[in-house]
Amino acid sequence: MADHDASAGTQATPAVDAPEQQDELQAARALAAQMEDRWRRTAAELDNFRKRTAREAGQQRDAERAFVTARWLPVVDNLELALEHASGEPDAIIDGVRAVRDQALAVLADLGYARFDDRGEMFDPQRHEAVGTVATAEAAPGTAVHVIRPRYGDGARMLRPATVVVAAEGQ
Repeated sequence: MADHDASAGTQATPAVDAPEQQDELQAARALAAQMEDRWRRTAAELDNFRKRTAREAGQQRDAERAFVTARWLPVVDNLELALEHASGEPDAIIDGVRAVRDQALAVLADLGYARFDDRGEMFDPQRHEAVGTVATAEAAPGTAVHVIRPRYGDGARMLRPATVVVAAEGQ
């Protein structure tokens, strides 16, 4: 009987712990539900953030495009004026076209992309694109002697490198 009493005592302990375990289980389920709710809310907030960021980036891109386009409108206006007066004196037309070109260069410089004249500069593959060489004694070898297309911008803000002809050793 002593063995039977000992086994009966072990059966009584789980019966006493059962309500405590039920409470712990309910608390764990409630915590899991709360964590799942937090996770879903955070996922929804992240999705909303991504959508808002994409929308704001698009709006900023559109605003920047409008700003740059507005800067070019006076240049277009002056080109139209030059065309209206094209039947006039040739020297005046040339002067007008030069003025419009200077205005366009000023717009580029204001936007951070100044024009550089690299004639006489040593060839630098970061800033120049060589399309040919010419033998000359008038310039040191490796020097840009003719600029076909000028460079706009500098360093990390370069729109394009200069297209140049480079001096080779002269004879």
